[in-house]
Parts: sequence; structure tokens; C-alpha cells
Amino acid sequence: MRHFINLKDIPTKDLRKIITDATRRKKLRKDLSALEIDKDNPLKGKMLVQMFEKASSRTRISFYLAIKQLGGGTLTLRSNELHLGQGGESIADTAKILSTYGDGFMLRTDDDKKIQNFKKYLSIPLINGLSPSSHPTQVLSDIFTVEEITKKPISKLKICWIGDSNNVLNSLIAASVKFSFNLSIGCPKKFEPSKKVQQWVRKNKKKIHLHNEPKDAVIGADVIFSDKVISLNDKVNKKKKIKEFKRFKINKKLISYAKKSCIFLHCLPRGNEVDDEVFLGTKSYVWQQALNRVHVQKSILLYCFGKLR
Repeated sequence: MRHFINLKDIPTKDLRKIITDATRRKKLRKDLSALEIDKDNPLKGKMLVQMFEKASSRTRISFYLAIKQLGGGTLTLRSNELHLGQGGESIADTAKILSTYGDGFMLRTDDDKKIQNFKKYLSIPLINGLSPSSHPTQVLSDIFTVEEITKKPISKLKICWIGDSNNVLNSLIAASVKFSFNLSIGCPKKFEPSKKVQQWVRKNKKKIHLHNEPKDAVIGADVIFSDKVISLNDKVNKKKKIKEFKRFKINKKLISYAKKSCIFLHCLPRGNEVDDEVFLGTKSYVWQQALNRVHVQKSILLYCFGKLR
């Protein structure tokens, strides 16, 4: 049984196999509509249970389409609809019930410990749909998108992140170690990645490049990533934080320091961290990026269900 919880815990060869399968499957769906099932129908009769403790648009819809296109079905739950959310049932008991009814479990949560507790008691695969420290399905899909657009392996590219050190960046850092790409991070000093994350990178004999001036981070970049400065449920002084990131707003002037062929990606939803001129401009591939979540998550599901070729 394979879980998909954190990129740093999954062998690089398996991550690459998922991307390769997603590439093949996307090509085969060229003439199919959203709800048509893949011809090989690999997950016929399988059910994915999804539980959301945090708001979701892309993750919710893309996993619904992913399991549907593979021939299976999905049941979507909110934790406050269950005895678990009301404090009347333990994670252990809930996990056993989910394992009885479903074939896989996708959890989007605001508690990393909850992911680990479910992993301990589930007898079906667990997929992390987002947790405070990690967003692995998003970032693996982003790597797929980068390689699809640039026609180059990501190891040959300079990747730049402008913004807060959050769960998406943590997974991007893990990916930079797994796929050996150059990662440059631009953010204010006090918002740099945690010491724990930086120590993990050094332990794996890799390096990330930290810059407190946005221009320095962007110079020579092939890809610029960003995310909202104020994340969902971010318990900070929002006005103060936005002010501290004011110099890091992605606009035409900042992006001019990157390569002319540079592309812009954003995991969405967006805030004030990027100008419309960039977000809606010719360098932006955010809609293709969002759509690709479906294709990569299909291959993640196949990996977890032991059906990946």
C-alpha cells in the first residue's frame, strides 16, 4: 500500500513515473469530454473518499474528475458532518470505517498530526490534499506543467519562487531536492523557510538560494512561481504582512529581469501579490496549470492503488 503524503518521502523514480504516466494519459484524452472514462477503465468499481477541513476549489473538482475518468467514484465529506468533527469518534475508529467503505482516502486538513494519525490507522492509501506543511499534489502537477510548456526537464531550468514560505513552497523545496533543479526564493528575511526545512536540504547535500531582494531572485529565471501572501486561515496581522511583501509584488518590471522566455505560474487563488498585467498576460499559464491537476492526480491515484504501469 502506497500513500502520497509528502514529496520528500517518495522515491524520485516513482515521482517521475507518475509524471510520465500523466503525460501519456493526457494525450489519450485529447478527444474525450470531462466525464468520459479512459478506455482502459483502470479503477472501475473503486471509490475515493475525500474529506475537507479547509475550503477547496481546484483540489476538490480535480480529484472528482480524476477518479471519475479512471472509472471509479468519489464521496466528498466535510469533517463537521461526521462524528469525528463533533468530537464523538476517534481518528482510529473513523479510519477503520473509511477503510471498510472506501478504497482510498484524500484528506485536506489544517493539522499535520491528523495526517499522520490517519496514516497509522488506515488500511487504504492516504493522499494529502493539503496540510499546513505540505501540498504535494499541487507541486508535482506544477512540475508536469513546467516540463510540458518548456519542453525541457526541470533539472535544466532555473525556478524562482516569489512570496511567503508556506506549504506550497515546502513541497517545491522538496521537489528541488528530488528532481535536482535550481531553486531561487525571494522573500523578506523574517519569512524565509524554516530552519528545519533548510537543514533537511543540507542533509540531502542540496542547496536553495535565498534572496531578500526580489530582483536578485528573479534574475535569469525560466519559471516564476507565486502564491497568496495571506494564506487561508493565516493568523497574522494581515495589513502588516502585506506591507512587508509590498516590494515583492510581481509586475512587468520585476519579471523583466527573468529570461525573455520565462513563464509565470500561480497555484491560486490569487491576491495582490501579482499584477493583472502579468497574471493575465502572455507569460502566464495559470489556467493550464490548474487543468493539469486532473491529469497528474489520476496518475497519483493509480500509484496509490497499485495500478501504475
